[in-house]
Amino acid sequence: MARRRGERGAVSFVDIAVNLTSPAFDRDRPEVVARALSSGVASLVVTGSSLADSAKALALAGEYAGCAATAGVHPHNAKDWDGEASAGLLCALASGSDSGKAVAIGECGLDYNRNFSPRGAQLGCFEAQLKLAAKLGLPAFLHERDAFGDFHSVLKKHRPELPGAVVHCFTGGERELEAYLELDCHIGITGWICDERRGAHLIPLAGRIPADRLLLETDAPYLIPRNMPKALRTKSGRNEPSFLVHVAAFVAGILGKSVERLAAETSANAARLFSLPPSA
Repeated sequence: MARRRGERGAVSFVDIAVNLTSPAFDRDRPEVVARALSSGVASLVVTGSSLADSAKALALAGEYAGCAATAGVHPHNAKDWDGEASAGLLCALASGSDSGKAVAIGECGLDYNRNFSPRGAQLGCFEAQLKLAAKLGLPAFLHERDAFGDFHSVLKKHRPELPGAVVHCFTGGERELEAYLELDCHIGITGWICDERRGAHLIPLAGRIPADRLLLETDAPYLIPRNMPKALRTKSGRNEPSFLVHVAAFVAGILGKSVERLAAETSANAARLFSLPPSA
């Protein structure tokens, strides 16, 4: 586990995906952030998943030290995208307010696993957000599930105009990984890799991610790391950003690196991609 800041040899992580707006954190959000900071997670990127949710994410980023936020519309919410009207609202949100500017456009992409929004609506919403990211000079924070063909096609078309992109919560296979790396994307790894039931295939792939492209995330409150001692897990099974240290320990073991080195590399990657302040 990461030592606390201020101790000799302390490490500092960036959790690039925290759904801090989730109702799961309504009862103890300040304590959740405090636990993250004290555990060595020095910076949290709060995920925006709809226009309203993005506004909340940016507000939280302005309220809590060490927090930044993305602004975007998740494919589940693509059915609510209203063309130029939604694009204008998202542009205004992402461009800055009293709560600050978004560090990325997203979470955006395609999800054909659940199809909560029609596929046509997802495609239109996704492409519009990539165009907006290029216009604003912001990286894209991406979601893909069971939609690789269409997702890759749209992303490849717009990737040259984007300053950066991260495929968040990567759960794909070798083919998908190589395709994303060819597009110079960052790869976000969550506690999915710690799940022996469905994430074991990621273990041999982790070593194929270049050190300067790897990012770590919890995607809290989802995907609690199953390598955590049961005594440390929350009774509800809720994941927290402070648990990122368990994901990091697992990944460091796979890569044959110290946790300190992995923390330094992934935090530097996140700071460059999202233009985070040096304190991150």
